[in-house]
Amino acid sequence: SASDRSSFCATVGEVNLQIMQEHRIEIFTVTDGETIEAMRLIWERLKILVEPSCATVLAALIRNKTRFQDKKIGLIITGGNVDLNSLPW
Repeated sequence: SASDRSSFCATVGEVNLQIMQEHRIEIFTVTDGETIEAMRLIWERLKILVEPSCATVLAALIRNKTRFQDKKIGLIITGGNVDLNSLPW
Protein backbone atom coordinates (compact mmCIF):
# COMPACT_ATOMS: atom_id res chain seq x y z
CA SER A 1 0.00 0.00 0.00
CA ALA A 2 1.00 3.63 -0.36
CA SER A 3 1.65 4.00 3.38
CA ASP A 4 4.20 1.17 3.22
CA ARG A 5 6.33 2.98 0.65
CA SER A 6 8.87 5.71 1.14
CA SER A 7 8.89 8.81 -1.04
CA PHE A 8 12.17 10.04 0.42
CA CYS A 9 15.04 8.17 -1.10
CA ALA A 10 18.66 9.13 -1.01
CA THR A 11 21.58 7.99 -3.08
CA VAL A 12 24.85 7.65 -1.24
CA GLY A 13 27.95 8.14 -3.35
CA GLU A 14 30.72 5.56 -3.40
CA VAL A 15 33.11 7.65 -1.28
CA ASN A 16 30.42 8.46 1.30
CA LEU A 17 29.33 4.81 1.44
CA GLN A 18 32.91 3.73 2.10
CA ILE A 19 33.25 6.26 4.94
CA MET A 20 29.91 5.17 6.42
CA GLN A 21 30.95 1.53 6.29
CA GLU A 22 34.34 2.26 7.88
CA HIS A 23 32.63 4.07 10.76
CA ARG A 24 29.80 1.54 10.96
CA ILE A 25 27.12 4.18 10.48
CA GLU A 26 23.61 2.78 10.84
CA ILE A 27 20.94 3.69 8.31
CA PHE A 28 17.29 3.54 9.28
CA THR A 29 14.38 3.50 6.87
CA VAL A 30 10.75 4.48 7.39
CA THR A 31 7.59 4.35 5.33
CA ASP A 32 5.50 7.29 4.18
CA GLY A 33 2.82 6.27 6.67
CA GLU A 34 5.31 6.33 9.56
CA THR A 35 6.54 9.73 8.39
CA ILE A 36 3.00 11.13 8.30
CA GLU A 37 2.32 9.74 11.78
CA ALA A 38 5.47 11.45 13.06
CA MET A 39 4.45 14.75 11.39
CA ARG A 40 1.09 14.55 13.07
CA LEU A 41 2.61 13.67 16.46
CA ILE A 42 4.91 16.70 16.27
CA TRP A 43 1.92 18.87 15.38
CA GLU A 44 -0.29 17.44 18.13
CA ARG A 45 2.33 17.57 20.90
CA LEU A 46 4.48 20.57 19.97
CA LYS A 47 2.15 22.55 17.70
CA ILE A 48 4.91 22.75 15.10
CA LEU A 49 4.28 21.99 11.44
CA VAL A 50 7.28 20.27 9.93
CA GLU A 51 7.91 19.04 6.45
CA PRO A 52 8.02 15.28 5.88
CA SER A 53 11.79 15.13 5.48
CA CYS A 54 12.14 16.44 9.04
CA ALA A 55 9.62 13.97 10.45
CA THR A 56 11.54 10.97 9.11
CA VAL A 57 14.00 11.25 12.01
CA LEU A 58 11.27 10.96 14.65
CA ALA A 59 9.63 8.18 12.62
CA ALA A 60 12.93 6.25 12.64
CA LEU A 61 13.23 6.64 16.41
CA ILE A 62 9.68 5.46 16.94
CA ARG A 63 10.17 2.49 14.61
CA ASN A 64 13.38 1.48 16.39
CA LYS A 65 12.41 2.21 20.01
CA THR A 66 14.38 -0.63 21.52
CA ARG A 67 17.55 0.40 19.66
CA PHE A 68 17.42 3.80 21.37
CA GLN A 69 16.00 2.74 24.73
CA ASP A 70 17.78 4.25 27.75
CA LYS A 71 19.81 6.61 25.54
CA LYS A 72 19.79 10.38 25.47
CA ILE A 73 18.57 11.45 22.07
CA GLY A 74 18.36 14.93 20.58
CA LEU A 75 16.36 15.78 17.49
CA ILE A 76 16.78 18.91 15.45
CA ILE A 77 13.34 19.81 14.19
CA THR A 78 13.47 22.13 11.20
CA GLY A 79 11.56 23.04 8.13
CA GLY A 80 8.24 24.66 7.67
CA ASN A 81 7.97 24.10 3.95
CA VAL A 82 4.45 22.70 4.26
CA ASP A 83 1.41 23.52 2.16
CA LEU A 84 -1.38 23.90 4.73
CA ASN A 85 -3.94 22.93 2.08
CA SER A 86 -2.17 19.64 1.44
CA LEU A 87 -1.60 18.27 4.94
CA PRO A 88 -1.88 14.47 4.88
CA TRP A 89 -4.37 14.32 7.77
